[in-house]
Amino acid sequence: MASSPRTPRGRARLRAVALIGIDGSGKTTQAHLLAEALTAAGHRATYHRNAGGRRWLGRLAQRVGRPDAQRLVGRDGLLAVESVLRWLAIALALIGCLSTGRTAVMDRWSACQYASIRAHGGQRWERLTRAGYRVFPPPEVTFLLTVDPAEAYRRIERRGTDHESMRWLTAADAAYRSLPEYAGFVMVDGSGPPEEVSRRIRAHLSEWLPGDPATPAGPLAAQARP
Repeated sequence: MASSPRTPRGRARLRAVALIGIDGSGKTTQAHLLAEALTAAGHRATYHRNAGGRRWLGRLAQRVGRPDAQRLVGRDGLLAVESVLRWLAIALALIGCLSTGRTAVMDRWSACQYASIRAHGGQRWERLTRAGYRVFPPPEVTFLLTVDPAEAYRRIERRGTDHESMRWLTAADAAYRSLPEYAGFVMVDGSGPPEEVSRRIRAHLSEWLPGDPATPAGPLAAQARP
């Protein structure tokens, strides 16, 4: 991949960073803040929302009198649509950053799809989905934002744009922790003010953010793995 002209000599270019976690964990807010911080530090970064279309399908379902997306297209249909749309979103993001030399800040990644499959109880889809997503090179860092499902539920209700059940949020939280990739995620406590969470994330990117006020915090910025 082409190097950014502003990448200091001897330091590998940061190609991609992913932020994952259950709905309401703060992924979107933190991805935007991280893209801004990287750009300010000389790494041209672009935010990418790699959604799977579940929220859009949910709104469509309500318009036609169905309670949710799964009742509209069925569990298998929902997982198929999610998997395809997220794959396309990630592919377009990586191609765009490859051609421009920018850093891709990914709001959601392939692990989000694997967790969704497990939370829906559709594990037989996981092997096929993994085969399709295997073409993507892994991000240099994948941050898993951890937050209590009850807090995530309150955040979703406050924003008022969609709704998730506690049952789903709890299942999704357990699904992330069950993934074989879990040990390689950087765990970051997603509770607290956005600025505080942002500092925790930036503390793990000291190689690319020299001089950032958050970097002295080092590994203390991350929540210990349970």
